[in-house]
Amino acid sequence: VQLQASGGGLVQPGGFLGLSCAASGSIFSINFMGWYRQAPGKQRELVARIGSGGSTNYADSVKGRFTISRDNAKNTVYLQMNSLKPEDTAVYYCNAEIQITAFTRPDAYWGQGTQVTVSS
Repeated sequence: VQLQASGGGLVQPGGFLGLSCAASGSIFSINFMGWYRQAPGKQRELVARIGSGGSTNYADSVKGRFTISRDNAKNTVYLQMNSLKPEDTAVYYCNAEIQITAFTRPDAYWGQGTQVTVSS
């Protein structure tokens, strides 16, 4: 199983950016999919995550600015980031709880990380 993230880059404060992350490989089902981020010198933190039925939760710092969504048919999760602030600068990692067969427990998988830099 592999998670491949794309998107990210450099954007000015107040701008917007989109991330996507596709899961591939031997997948029976995917429970939660989400995004975490890690800024220099800080711990990795949850940004947003979405359940298989569409339920979402967000970090307080991004509520109202970021939107997470997923396409179950494509095993893909998206993160639309609006009104970006310098403090959103971090490496963003996608995460998914994936069950590879009907008889195995879900495991957490991580993407490779993508840099988001918000700066003028």
